[in-house]
Amino acid sequence: MSFANTFKALSDPVRREILELLKEGSLSAGDIASHFDMSGATISYHLKILKNADLLYETKKKNFIYYHLNTTVLEDIMLWISELKGGDSND
Repeated sequence: MSFANTFKALSDPVRREILELLKEGSLSAGDIASHFDMSGATISYHLKILKNADLLYETKKKNFIYYHLNTTVLEDIMLWISELKGGDSND
């Protein structure tokens, strides 16, 4: 996992909104796309970036791909930030 990929993925408001949608549970690409006024190819692009950053994962059921939120990456970032913050108290 690369924090750079994660921060890049989180920098886009559309991708952050996709993550917000997935907080409620898994969704298909079509379900995700229905919340936006953009092409399916654009949604696929955003999903690919989120997947490459390990912020979501997918499962296949019949002819559908469902996307799920992966919170472990966010937990790693929060731990890293917490450790940085904790290091300042000794200076």
